[in-house]
Amino acid sequence: MANLTAFLAQNALKQENEKVVVSKRFVQDGKPVKWEVAAITSDEDDQLRKDNTKRMPVPGKKGMMVPETNYTAYLAALAVKCTVFPNLHDVELQKSYGVMGAETLLKKMLLPGEYDEYLAKIQTINGFDAGMDDVVEEAKN
Repeated sequence: MANLTAFLAQNALKQENEKVVVSKRFVQDGKPVKWEVAAITSDEDDQLRKDNTKRMPVPGKKGMMVPETNYTAYLAALAVKCTVFPNLHDVELQKSYGVMGAETLLKKMLLPGEYDEYLAKIQTINGFDAGMDDVVEEAKN
């Protein structure tokens, strides 16, 4: 039987922040500036999902409601929550793009393809891309 000490909080590997080039359009000293991205906790993710879920009536079923998550808004909130640098909440940065709000700023800063790739990277960093088969295979190696 395996020893449970590997599962103790102090023995778990810490998720390091990642630095990624999100767009080649943001350069400094001739090189693309890397953004810093951090994973969030499951509790934080639950709160983001809850914040972006509404109870909607079921057509034809009087008084019946079902939860409906706005995944576009959820992913935007997730991206903002995970972005360490640049600070998307910085008022001066928002003013430079003529917007208010971090989610709006992120969409304004990035081209549509860049934004989609960034959302995919955010999901990868938070472990949403790895299926159980991938995790098991990686653990074997």
